[in-house]
Amino acid sequence: MVVPLLNTIRDYAWGSRTALPELMGVEPDGRPQAELWMGAHESASSVLPWGDSLYDVVSAGPADVLGQETAERFEGRFPFLAKLLAAEQPLSIQAHPSREQAIDGYARDEAAGIPRDAADRNYKDAWPKPEILIALGPFEALVGFRPLDTTVALLDALMPVGFADLTSLLRNGKLQDAFTQFMGSDRDTIRPLVSALGEACAQYAGEAFAIECETLAKLCADFPDDPGVLAALLLNRVRLERFEAVYLPAGNVHAYLSGFGFEVMANSDNVLRGGLTSKHIDVPELVSVVDFEPLADPVLTAPPVVDGVATYETGAEYFAIHRVDLDNGERTVAGVGPRIVCCVAGSVEVGAAGTESDVMLSAGQSAFASGPEGPCILRGSGTAFVVSAR
Repeated sequence: MVVPLLNTIRDYAWGSRTALPELMGVEPDGRPQAELWMGAHESASSVLPWGDSLYDVVSAGPADVLGQETAERFEGRFPFLAKLLAAEQPLSIQAHPSREQAIDGYARDEAAGIPRDAADRNYKDAWPKPEILIALGPFEALVGFRPLDTTVALLDALMPVGFADLTSLLRNGKLQDAFTQFMGSDRDTIRPLVSALGEACAQYAGEAFAIECETLAKLCADFPDDPGVLAALLLNRVRLERFEAVYLPAGNVHAYLSGFGFEVMANSDNVLRGGLTSKHIDVPELVSVVDFEPLADPVLTAPPVVDGVATYETGAEYFAIHRVDLDNGERTVAGVGPRIVCCVAGSVEVGAAGTESDVMLSAGQSAFASGPEGPCILRGSGTAFVVSAR
């Protein structure tokens, strides 16, 4: 089975009003369009041409849709979720749990009787959410903790009023204490610190930390009493160019700032937030899953496997990602289990070895190939991502 997918667009407030319409060649309707979901998550499943949701079809016959090996390995659940993500405003400071943390957290929320769609529920499912974001144009983000000596150098350059204790903690290697202290502070305590940081960033005239100061100054203005602004002070400021990526394993603290990208994650909606949002925040739970190991180089690139095919190596057990660049050519991409093919430029025809059910995709469209099908065959002129279970 190789079929086109009908996908759901989520209209979160931070979404871009133009990025997805421009990609798909349609007129914007004025509403924010934040994420286009491709997959079989129960909250916003893709729909197959005959009207059934992919989630329902997988639930009714996991082995037939996923393939026997993948169905057994992932207990009948579709293993990954793909998205087109378009951010016009910053997303929350957040991290995602490991498998063990998700199982435990989900059990606790279930035992507490919190409805699964409740705004104050932390764990929507019992799965982890490692994820990768691949830029489709310039993409701005905060990703992972910056090496401590660099953050201390930034604070020494800015010398914001009220930050002496924080700087001392970082000089002594106590990143977790610094992060926890910030995130646990009330808004009355945070407000003067944010104001002082914003003022110091506005006065900074150097080059070494120009982009960090520009970002922090904007966050200080937009979120004047939010502890997430101070958490942002501790994170790597990243600018991705087209097809560069960041991989976010369990515990990685991050916040997307702006841009358009292709995102793949384990099939989960578990997000633990700490700031820069009006949504539910649970600082103790966030801190309990955070990995406090500094991340020196968060940017990931994709080396070519063969001409026209590049692979993003993440080590994630839930998904594998190939980028296929075609110029009136044909490429065959192998993969284990179910596959989703998403076209992001030009037009691409998608089929599978041994079948005649080819699907023509233009930018923003996607197709599904079931697990038992053979390798995907792509033809045309354009760029597409092929996501498989491995």
